[in-house]
Amino acid sequence: MIILKITPGLRIRPRLLAALACFILESSQAQPITPTATNEPTTVIAPSLAGDSIVLPTGFNDPIEPFNRAMWGFNQGFATWVVRPASKTYRRVVFKPVRTGIGNMGKNLTFPGKLLNNMLQGKWAGMGQETERCICNTVLGVGGFFDLATQWGIPRSDASFGQTFTKWGWKPGSYLMLPVFGPSDVRDGTGLVGDAAANPMTYFFPFSWISPGVRANDFTDTVEGSVRFSQAEPDSYSLLQYAWSFAHQNRKADMRVIGEQDEASLETLQSALFTYQDAEFPARGKTRSVLIPATGKKLEFTFWLQPGHAPVVYLVPGFGAHRLAGNELGLAELLYKNGFSAVTLSSTFHPEFMEHASTSDLPSYPPADVRDLHVALTAIDRRLETKYRDRLGSRVIMGYSMGGFQSLFLAAQAATNDAPLVKFERYVAIDSPIDLRYGVTNLDRFYQAPLVWPPEERNANIQNMLLKVVAVSEQSPQPGAVLPFNAVESKFLISMALRLTLRDVIFSSQLRHNQGVLKQPLEKSRRRAAYEEIMQYSFRDYIDKFATPYNKTKDIDLKDPVTLRIWRGRRRHSLPRR
Repeated sequence: MIILKITPGLRIRPRLLAALACFILESSQAQPITPTATNEPTTVIAPSLAGDSIVLPTGFNDPIEPFNRAMWGFNQGFATWVVRPASKTYRRVVFKPVRTGIGNMGKNLTFPGKLLNNMLQGKWAGMGQETERCICNTVLGVGGFFDLATQWGIPRSDASFGQTFTKWGWKPGSYLMLPVFGPSDVRDGTGLVGDAAANPMTYFFPFSWISPGVRANDFTDTVEGSVRFSQAEPDSYSLLQYAWSFAHQNRKADMRVIGEQDEASLETLQSALFTYQDAEFPARGKTRSVLIPATGKKLEFTFWLQPGHAPVVYLVPGFGAHRLAGNELGLAELLYKNGFSAVTLSSTFHPEFMEHASTSDLPSYPPADVRDLHVALTAIDRRLETKYRDRLGSRVIMGYSMGGFQSLFLAAQAATNDAPLVKFERYVAIDSPIDLRYGVTNLDRFYQAPLVWPPEERNANIQNMLLKVVAVSEQSPQPGAVLPFNAVESKFLISMALRLTLRDVIFSSQLRHNQGVLKQPLEKSRRRAAYEEIMQYSFRDYIDKFATPYNKTKDIDLKDPVTLRIWRGRRRHSLPRR
């Protein structure tokens, strides 16, 4: 008997503010920014704006993208295979208060460089503040181990050679991915050399190892998140490049909310704040892979098994989400704390699934996509059954957003499914879309929301909106926090996050099966031009220009009434319930 539970109040979406802070990748060419932003929303789009397009900020100039991507690949490998294993041992031996104290001491040792750069920039108050902080922390804070200056409200005036060069008028130049240090540019990369030269410890062995040691100490607390980010994002380089280049402008956002807010879209943004609570929970999961016979490739999955016999919940994520995304891990942790075992896999619209487990080059037809999902779940279940038979109880499938739709689709087929595929005793759908085409139409409409702003203010408003996202993400808001976005901003941010997912879907699919729609060349090492073109395609364009022609080659006509009912999810009416 199928037990169907739908929870309409919880809106779970992948790509949280961390991803939204990386938002709108390199798309249109930026236009001059007006000095002020009113953010005043109106209610009607003027007919003259109907043909306008949204102009988005661009990232740093990246002429050496292949080199930078190769260097980012090195950094990913170094963090994953060297720093991460070492950090696990280090965190067990060195407790958090000690690690924090070591980090404080490292910051205290950078006083000479901060003093010098405050002087070079003419920031006399900053010189005094940093001197006061250094004396306070060195004398009373046990050599800087305790940051008493911050507790006592003494302002921090960080200054570096990169900032000094900026003050002197040196333009940043091209984007530059540095080994170990990460994203930078030509100006700030040169500034790092100056910062090292201004540190007295650089000249005295073995004290010259103190700065690298402190940097490694600090990285042990962030490496897990960094590795998961690089694993979960289809193109973590592009997201990081854009987020860094935008935040690097060091501009202040106007945090006012001017105009009405939209409760529904704000709930969706707030749901992005839902994630795991225990920082060590993701690391306790085990990642394995299964061979998918139809593709001949291996698909990875991650699981957390209870020590004894317990029900197993297979989590199917939202549109384009990865198995290690924040929402996915938050649900897995919640289930595990309540006595369930949890298994996660990536969305059928994520390149990890598309390139390893999908029998279609282009995910677009629910029966085919759900069949591929069911086959993958069966392979995973058999792998777990082989090794952990005594610990596996009843099987449950839980999906949210698009994953909820797919769970319902599986439930509708359960009564007539005679294939040797895994059977589920319960089907749980969280905030499942009712009509996919209706959802697609709304997403495209949300993307056009900024067109209500006057053209002369629109670019500045979009810039300020993205600055607000960066500011909010830096505050680490908790679920339920009040977000400073009006109706236009919240709707646009939702559609923008999902447009990024669509970009990854299109790029991955066309890289494997180029339909000839895109004009720009498709290269893994040089993607910017292709991304700019892809970002011009709406969800409706994806259906009309990519999905429909592809499905016709498979004798699937999305305009056929019967097929259309399936595509829209009308088979939900056949669900047995209790």
